[in-house]
Amino acid sequence: MRRREFITVIGGALAVWPLAAGAQQSGKLPTIGFLGADTPSTQGQWSSAFVQRLRELGWNEGRNVAIEYRWAEGRSERYSDIAAEFVRLRVDVIVPVGTPATAVAKQTTTLIPIVSPAMGDPVGTGLVASLARPGGNVTGLSLQNTDVAGKRIGLLREVIPALRELAIMANVANPIGVLEMGEVETTAKTLGLEVAPLEIRRADDIAPAVEALKGRAAALYVCGDALLTANRIRISTLALGARLPTMHGNREMVEVGGLMAYGPNRPAQFRRAADYVDKILRGAKPGEIPVEQPTKFDLAINLTTAKALGLTMPQTLLAIADEVIE
Repeated sequence: MRRREFITVIGGALAVWPLAAGAQQSGKLPTIGFLGADTPSTQGQWSSAFVQRLRELGWNEGRNVAIEYRWAEGRSERYSDIAAEFVRLRVDVIVPVGTPATAVAKQTTTLIPIVSPAMGDPVGTGLVASLARPGGNVTGLSLQNTDVAGKRIGLLREVIPALRELAIMANVANPIGVLEMGEVETTAKTLGLEVAPLEIRRADDIAPAVEALKGRAAALYVCGDALLTANRIRISTLALGARLPTMHGNREMVEVGGLMAYGPNRPAQFRRAADYVDKILRGAKPGEIPVEQPTKFDLAINLTTAKALGLTMPQTLLAIADEVIE
């Protein structure tokens, strides 16, 4: 090992040593409670990006930090039990995925720092006082779902220039789902589109909602939500059966047959969340760490789905797409 590399390694180890040593003397490693809203198959890539960044910052799972993973599998009713378990375990930081999970964690504890990698609209939903000064025990990264609604509709109109009727599916039990649906509806009406809102509260609502769309919509906008992501195969299958092009906020929906997705790069969000956790484990207060907005957005297109629907994707879109599935 060259001298500069040796100094870098030793410097990183020393930076982590005071906290890790103190925790080990008390018989407990610094512990992170990771509350996944969906399943490892859906959000595993995101959690892996989080762990990889922690490792780069000197935190190695099992050596100087512990991570307790819990997966709600798209069932929001599990958030309370998981958050309460993290409190009993006396974790040092809770990392909840999504607005509802973050809201439940905040209701469960005002003492344990909370870092969310993916809050839909943290100010609009009352999770933080402001982006610059969050206050309280919550900080992290915003997805700003409501801010990109117009961009997503614009992308749909590029593929379907004659678009006149747009259906909007949202889990109305999720406050960010309600906010996003409202923003999409307002934007769509401003553009002269007719809107058909589909209010989902549980998985059994999905099929009847899509069935009721026949003849009432030319495309379907699916608002971001763990319940809908957990049922992404069902939604894609039903939408294809109804010959409805779909727009989503994350690529996981496009992998299983959705037409397009445009939204923040999730692995990048989770890597950045690890930086927040690192700061907190070293003594920073969450309420004083500004909430960041996304800087990298990805466009994913499923060309196979486009062909099945008889749509020709504009070359201009294919040229700028970050991922094209064929």
